[in-house]
Amino acid sequence: EDPIVKFDVSGKPLATWGAGLFNYPHGFHVDFEGNVWATDARGDGQLGHQVFKFSSNGELLMTLGEAGVAGKGPNLCNQPTDILVVESGEFFVTEGHGEGNNRVMKFTADGNFIMSWGQTGYAPGEFRALHAIDMDSNGRIFVGDRSNNRVQIFDQEGNHLTSWTQFGRPSGIAFDNNGQIFVADSESDDVQNPGWEMGIRIGDAETGWVSDFIIYHW
Repeated sequence: EDPIVKFDVSGKPLATWGAGLFNYPHGFHVDFEGNVWATDARGDGQLGHQVFKFSSNGELLMTLGEAGVAGKGPNLCNQPTDILVVESGEFFVTEGHGEGNNRVMKFTADGNFIMSWGQTGYAPGEFRALHAIDMDSNGRIFVGDRSNNRVQIFDQEGNHLTSWTQFGRPSGIAFDNNGQIFVADSESDDVQNPGWEMGIRIGDAETGWVSDFIIYHW
């Protein structure tokens, strides 16, 4: 079935697409021009390990990676999890859904590889299961380093600025127009992150001060 469904504001379905392209649909992003990006975070030998760019009506505009092939070269992906497109058209892809390359890749607007940073580890600038990426109003890149229980913050050249551990085990990151950051934690429990609860933490995007928490209950 089509894994991508487009709705109007009332919830009426308008279009669907993507059947036969994905093994494990994962990250999802809408850029400044209304294009829809999606990642395929796992491979099965025939599909997976790819990033797709669609028009807002489902026309396939760009594909990164080779279907079913995991790799570390500039033209291959290994478990891509999320995408961020900035106003210049350049875009970032996070890799590493439990395994993978555990890096951030940066591309030109037309899909040419620029650079990457990161590897598997615990130190600043290293990752274990990158799961989300977004940018604040100051142009800082926020990466959800989920299995390290932190959000890492970089400039757009991959220089590490700081790490925040007060947002739990991040699976999703978003910003509003009022200077707030929203971090979804879908995994914290007594085994994976003792002392923390699943939910959405809301805080100040500049200071990282957490002001609100929406707890999640099964």
